[in-house]
Amino acid sequence: MSLRAFRSRRVVTPEGVRPAVVLVEGEQIHGVVDTDRVPHEVKDLEDFGDLAILPGLVDSHVHINDPGRAEWEGFETATRGAAAGGYTLLVDMPLNCEPSTTDVSALEAKRQAAKGHCWVDWAAWGGVVTGNPLCIEPLARAGVRGFKCFLVHPGIDGFTMVTEEQLRTALPHIVRTGLPLLVHAELPGPIDSATERLTGADWSVYGTYLESRPEQAELEAIRMLLGLCREFRFRLHIVHLSAGSALGELQEAKSEGLLVSVETCPHYVHLRADKISKGATLFKCAPPIRSQENREKLWEGLRKVVIDLVATDHSPCPPEMKRLLEGNFASAWGGIASLSLALPVMSTEASQRGFSLNDVVRWMAEAPAKLAGCEKRKGRLAAGYDADFVVFDPDKEFVASADRLYFRHPISPYLGEKLRGVVRATFVRGKTVFRDGEFPGEPAGREFRN
Repeated sequence: MSLRAFRSRRVVTPEGVRPAVVLVEGEQIHGVVDTDRVPHEVKDLEDFGDLAILPGLVDSHVHINDPGRAEWEGFETATRGAAAGGYTLLVDMPLNCEPSTTDVSALEAKRQAAKGHCWVDWAAWGGVVTGNPLCIEPLARAGVRGFKCFLVHPGIDGFTMVTEEQLRTALPHIVRTGLPLLVHAELPGPIDSATERLTGADWSVYGTYLESRPEQAELEAIRMLLGLCREFRFRLHIVHLSAGSALGELQEAKSEGLLVSVETCPHYVHLRADKISKGATLFKCAPPIRSQENREKLWEGLRKVVIDLVATDHSPCPPEMKRLLEGNFASAWGGIASLSLALPVMSTEASQRGFSLNDVVRWMAEAPAKLAGCEKRKGRLAAGYDADFVVFDPDKEFVASADRLYFRHPISPYLGEKLRGVVRATFVRGKTVFRDGEFPGEPAGREFRN
């Protein structure tokens, strides 16, 4: 099979950013070599000059909503938006689709929905809900990458929250799989108490919503989970951390040797509560976007590697569910759509704080791949890995506009912002899936299986 070559003066390798040539044979990376060591048999060489070549990004927290709610988002639209954003693998959350991915039959329904509709590769998390502990190990054997649960109502029927007692029943099954448990770490008690105090408040004001989801809800949930982690010794992953006040206890848990990892999201490290205007429900998510001071604590968590990775929590819905006309934060859907813009958002913020492209790759490719158990094939530019890579211009500025989103409903709180960093092309297993606003060929993404 012939070798193809892709050259750049800025290739992001595990050893650092350097001039190099990525050699591709079929669907895999054959090697990454110095620019003067291109094999003679290479007949096809593409030179990207000063544009950076990054490993394909991995998003370990996406709500694709297919099957059952493709009108919110489906495999074709989600993976198209992902390709435009530099993502080459999405790991789908088990809720908001119908049926929820809480047993093997639901996983098979998801596989059927995905066939022939994916621009990038995908995988699935299974769900832990009331009454399904006996489904956990069969789901693991069937190929899910791990499990997700909620400790508070998830905002939608069909996927129930679990209590500490129910978690204790499920955890022995999870431990036997060796797979991670991803947890939405908020407890209902502090939220219910805060909401009761807000009777009669103006829910068009973001501060009202923010007050209704206090940091204490996250802190208490994380403390409870760390206690269970000490007892059961399972792999715990805290999704979408928003409360900077939890970082100290999480750092101690890691130092103690607990198998705990942490993610945050672009919206928590880019946006800030005091800039959210009245009725701007596009900014609603759970946990909420907090203060500027809190945002800087999260950046420090990334710097100290208390926070391991950045995932989008892409949680789209039809525009009417955002209650844009009435501007009611109480009734609006809580989710932020960002697949196509997450890399520019993170690149913008990271460059202003002295972080490198290697840091961005660690947060958005290497660490998510490790969480999902695909770190031997995804998340790096190295021999033997899938030929997933992104051609990225980290220096070019642009204004986020609806025509750059590509997912089903072109709404996002980032619209109108000036961002730095443009995805020029995305390759999945050696195939061009996005280039300069176009999607050549047909969808050829597939489920990641070991």
